[in-house]
Amino acid sequence: MKNLFVFAPLIFARRFVHQATGTIDWLAIGQTTLVFGMFCLTSGAVYLLNDIVDRDKDRLHPTKRLRPIPSGRLSVPTATIVSVSSAIVALTVGLLWEPLLAGVLTAYLTLNVAYSFILKHIVFADVISIATGFLLRILGGAIAITVPVTVWLYACTFLLASFLGLGKRKHEILLSHKSAHAQRRVLRSYRLHWVNRAMVVLGIATAVCYTAYTVSEHAVHQFGSRAMVFTVPFIVVGLFRFVGLLNRSQVADSPTDAMLKDRWFLTNLAAWVVVVLWIVYRA
Repeated sequence: MKNLFVFAPLIFARRFVHQATGTIDWLAIGQTTLVFGMFCLTSGAVYLLNDIVDRDKDRLHPTKRLRPIPSGRLSVPTATIVSVSSAIVALTVGLLWEPLLAGVLTAYLTLNVAYSFILKHIVFADVISIATGFLLRILGGAIAITVPVTVWLYACTFLLASFLGLGKRKHEILLSHKSAHAQRRVLRSYRLHWVNRAMVVLGIATAVCYTAYTVSEHAVHQFGSRAMVFTVPFIVVGLFRFVGLLNRSQVADSPTDAMLKDRWFLTNLAAWVVVVLWIVYRA
């Protein structure tokens, strides 16, 4: 799901179709899909590494204990081989195609290795590192089709990813203080009122930043009108729905997993996508 952000430059740069002919740009779609595959391989390698490092703690978590490595269904040596192989394949393809893309993948891999061993144990640095990973995905998608990315897209993505990341931390705190502290050491340093205040700030900042983007000169020039402002309510509803799911539920599912199962959230998301595509490609 996270790697779908690779497609953001393709959509917002209006490269999904040829502007001159109005036909689908299969080359751009194929290039972006290839980068999507590279990020899937790289993130898969990172997830395996993280599960290897955290396998003992994950056995204490109500859902993570069911994963292949903590449950013992996948051995550590096998997981290590798959992880390293996936990273090598992704970096090799990236290097052969576009060295700059290989650099982005290397930065993404380095960031996540640092996260697995260091950053996830530091308050707020864990959330910031995850949000930075989203920026690298967008950059990779932009490199794939050789288009510039507006700072608005980076800003909105970073704020939204940080908001969602803090939501997951809040859920872990609320789920079970005892088990959560044992399972994720950094939670000992988090304070619930810090997280609540930070989420309020980030939620407002996300909505304001997105609203400013929709009426910016860049958006007006790119899409030919200020119609994008009509997508703001979908963003606000989505933010509130996420908070609602987070506050009303303390089940084992993380809030991000819960929202992907929530029909109201998915309906709102689908409506946003449809309206955005109509505005972007009608111009």
